[in-house]
Amino acid sequence: MVKLWQGESAQWRVELELNGEGAALSLRMKEEGRVLSVCLGGQPTENTLRRAAAKAVTAIRELGARTALMDVDPAARALGPGGLSALAQGAQLACYRQPAWKEREEQPFTLYFTGGQWLDVPAILKETSVVTRAVCYARDLTNRPGNLLTPDMMAQAMAQAAQKAGVEAEILDESRTRALGMGAFHAVGDSAAHPPRLIVLRWKGGKEDAAPIALVGKGVCYDAGGYNLKTAAGLKTMRADMAGGAAVCAALLALAENRIPVNVTAVVPAVENRISPDSMVPGDIVTSMSGKTIQIDNTDAEGRLILADAITYAIQKERASRVVDIATLTGACANALGHLTAGLVSNDDALCAALLEAASRSGEQYWRFPAFPEYAKMIESPVADLCNQSSDGCGAITAGLFVGAFAQGLPWIHLDIAGTAWVDRPRWEYQTAGATVAGVSTLYELCRGLADES
Repeated sequence: MVKLWQGESAQWRVELELNGEGAALSLRMKEEGRVLSVCLGGQPTENTLRRAAAKAVTAIRELGARTALMDVDPAARALGPGGLSALAQGAQLACYRQPAWKEREEQPFTLYFTGGQWLDVPAILKETSVVTRAVCYARDLTNRPGNLLTPDMMAQAMAQAAQKAGVEAEILDESRTRALGMGAFHAVGDSAAHPPRLIVLRWKGGKEDAAPIALVGKGVCYDAGGYNLKTAAGLKTMRADMAGGAAVCAALLALAENRIPVNVTAVVPAVENRISPDSMVPGDIVTSMSGKTIQIDNTDAEGRLILADAITYAIQKERASRVVDIATLTGACANALGHLTAGLVSNDDALCAALLEAASRSGEQYWRFPAFPEYAKMIESPVADLCNQSSDGCGAITAGLFVGAFAQGLPWIHLDIAGTAWVDRPRWEYQTAGATVAGVSTLYELCRGLADES
């Protein structure tokens, strides 16, 4: 919890130091009283402050503290409102604990802020807290075991959260999606006893006649790989294959709760990818909602299939003007960029620039892959319009281009968070083992920045 300081005594005081000496993010205890001093280096970024707050909170919590007071003046003078926001978010995320289905005792912790009187501190903390709570909500969803988050369970959870935030929610069951011709979606969704759901969330905060931005998130509640079965090691974390869906839902909820004046529609195709008599097999040909036919070369390349139909739905039925899709899509992206940076493929330089600017505020890292025409030839099929697996490697790029083939020429971005959505070992101080739900803050900042255009 993060509160404004109102004179409460605290067990610890946290002092932030700005100087050019020593390593950034170094911690030391001072002799006078219980003071934790955090050296930020000479030129801290917002993410440095986010990491520093998380590191400080973790350190003093491990010492048994339940309260602390942080003087935000040095950070606020250096980076203004963004610096204060980063401190608050880092502190809150450091206190996150994933759900546990066993008894455990949680020690409450409160961080008080003082300083920054020239800023509208309450407003900054309120907005930041909303976004951070949305991140934690998405982490909770993604950390759920597969048996506790079927497609219908996820749809109901998102609909309930939407109702609380004043967001319009619509859940399309399998009869409605089949009637829409969503053959790619059903090629995956029909493989499981738990039927698929298409989750549509609408925040209408902008002008009444403005076309919405579409956020489309992969929602594979459990991914066994189908007949291209994953390895035993790979199966262990496949409950997190719906992290993209959780991210777009959380971002939309934060936009609504903060009343950002923008129209945004989130579309989450929720399925399980399992093995059954009705499962797709390599060599099948399926017809997508767009009318494009797809050759199935690999049943474990399922995310791009459900995204294809979800994007088509967002454009044809929701009248989206721009599309951003986010997915734990390829191991190739994780192999290329590791667990610190997500991949990006786009057909629009302006939208891409806006996304990267948003990422600079959220503290997340994205790397834009090339999308030369020659790569598109790698997903051509002799018997269908497209093949769902590259014939010649470049898996992260070709998977993105496959999804982009359904964007109908609209400005589009694909975010591959396969390496950043889940960590067994935290890479940043504000992460915990398990779901990170990369993308929530960046998508929020992107839509917030585009609000003036809507």
